[in-house]
This record gives sequence, C-alpha cells and structure tokens, in this order.
Amino acid sequence: MPEITDLNLIVNMATRACGFVIFRRFKGPIEYLLMQTSYGQHHWTPPKGHVDEGESDMETALRETEEEAGLKREDLRIFEDAKAELRYNVKGKPKDVIYWLAELIKEERDARLSSEHQDFAWLTLDEACKLSGYEDMQKILRKFDKYIAENLQ
Repeated sequence: MPEITDLNLIVNMATRACGFVIFRRFKGPIEYLLMQTSYGQHHWTPPKGHVDEGESDMETALRETEEEAGLKREDLRIFEDAKAELRYNVKGKPKDVIYWLAELIKEERDARLSSEHQDFAWLTLDEACKLSGYEDMQKILRKFDKYIAENLQ
C-alpha cells in the first residue's frame, strides 16, 4: 500500500518553474520585458522555465533567462526580496512558478529570441498587463511596479 501512496504523491506533485520579471528604466517610463511563446496559444510572459534536478530556484531563473532572453546575471540587478509565486493548472496538473524582480542595468544590452519564443517586447505596465491577459500575471506586474515606486525611485 505505501507504494501506491508514494506514486500518488509523485503523480500529483506540481511542476516547478522560475524566472524574472525584468524591467528597464533608461528612457522614459519603466518598461517590462514580455516574451511571446512559439507554441500553444502564443501567450506572453516574462522569461521562465522548469527547474532541473539538483538546481536551485535562483539557478533556474538565471539559466532560463539567459537561454530564453540572452540576458546574463551581470546584465541584471536582482531584487531577491521582491518575489511572487503563482500556482495554476496546465493540462490538469498543478504548476508552481516563482518570479523575482530584476532590473536590466546595461543600456547597451537587449533581449534576444530563442526557439521557444517568436517575439518579445518592452512594455509599460498597462501595456504589459493587457498583453499578458492573465489576472494572476497582472497582479504580479502591479505588485512589482509598486515595489519599484516605493523602493527604487
């Protein structure tokens, strides 16, 4: 009987992904990076990806951001105290996503596309909220925008 219980735990475990909500403030208003997937419904999200075995959440966020957007740790100022978590279902299975806030600090750097995405855009808060389409993502964007206004202006 314990084997069945253990199997049920494995089957019901959530998939875990991590990434960064990246913003820049070089010219004009603060802009947020969203990337459009090249699969499924072509939704727009910040760069993120699945945690590999033996990898920490932060290591995953850094690796995925470099793989998906071409941005490296030295390009970013990471705010580890600005963190948000989402839980939603994908194909009937739970998925947990952790985002940290990060600022692009090198003006000469820009995102680039990987095979996982077909477009990217730097957007104001309202534009990013509209394009993301998901209420949970909109809440995270607004939460991080408030953090920026209260802590970084």
